[in-house]
Amino acid sequence: MTQSFTGRAAVTGIGMTELSRRSGRTELELAVSACQGALTDAGLTAADVGAVLCYHLSDSAGVNQVAAALGVPSAVWTNELYGGGTQSASVLGDAAMLIDAGIAEHVLVFRALNGRSGVRMGQARLALDQQFTLPYGMAGPVHLFALAARRWMHDTGATEKDLAAVVRQSRELARTNPRALRRDGLDEAGYFASPPVATPLRRVDCCQETDGGAALIISATATADVLRPGSPRIHTVVRGGGPGATTMNAASDVSRLFSAYLADPLYRSAGMKPSDVDLALLYDAYSPIVLQQLEDFGFAERGSAGSCVRSGDTLPSGRLPLNPHGGLLSEGYVHGLNNVVEAVRQLRGEGTNQVRSAEVALCTGFGGSYGSAAVLVAG
Repeated sequence: MTQSFTGRAAVTGIGMTELSRRSGRTELELAVSACQGALTDAGLTAADVGAVLCYHLSDSAGVNQVAAALGVPSAVWTNELYGGGTQSASVLGDAAMLIDAGIAEHVLVFRALNGRSGVRMGQARLALDQQFTLPYGMAGPVHLFALAARRWMHDTGATEKDLAAVVRQSRELARTNPRALRRDGLDEAGYFASPPVATPLRRVDCCQETDGGAALIISATATADVLRPGSPRIHTVVRGGGPGATTMNAASDVSRLFSAYLADPLYRSAGMKPSDVDLALLYDAYSPIVLQQLEDFGFAERGSAGSCVRSGDTLPSGRLPLNPHGGLLSEGYVHGLNNVVEAVRQLRGEGTNQVRSAEVALCTGFGGSYGSAAVLVAG
């Protein structure tokens, strides 16, 4: 699916809880706290909300439970989207479609989980397709995507030093982010000293397991212009992918990510090209997928993404600033929605390691060969 909204919906509010490894709070409490923060940021109350959306993997408070706790009117549209990282960009499209259809003037979107102290990713309930991978030692996503990364590295000549460059930049940028779980620097020796999890991935190549919540208020643009002038617009959203989707055993090429399939339709629908993007918030569950997305979205030639990162091109002062807050690798992991929150901050001029003249931001959501991407533009 590709949908261009040409600015008919805008993000008027953002909210996040503290990110931690042991929140001491229920998923409901985390969700309500993040949502209340977003409502306050937008200058709204729960009575103003016309729809509530969330996405999860059976590890969150239910959308109706959260709506009731907030005091959202009972007659509003609510929906729970089953999924993880693939939804983090496309949920913006779901919200914008509700606004475009006249169903809601303000849509509340949230994601909350106790991803470290509660249900951890490798411990999530067994999915039907795992019967084809679990017997072969694929105990969770890290093993599947390590396999895909090894194939991609073989085909392109990418090295472990390229992966190290991604992680080291993430850690360096997170040092100035008070929300980040990892604010310690990392040199190359420290990277190679990190224990392996699944070759070629070391512990530091994997995103943080995090307790926390994030939320957004998406509003009709005409209302947003009065409520909060300058609110970033949702310009274009795409969702889809290639054979196998997130079921990697059915993929024709396990190393080919969603970005290889979605980049062209995204740019066509947006009426843009790679050089029009000022800022990239790329889903960085694992370091290799950052490099793959840089190449697939046209920011680096095939096989050159590692040198692109090492050159400084992806620093806030570079040609394409990348995850200036440290991303999922260092800030924390709220299934990608915290990356979208940072995109909004950057387009408002309030971001971590603020990027100068940020007018167009690309946000992505990952799940193997299936995923999503969204273009946000400054208001």
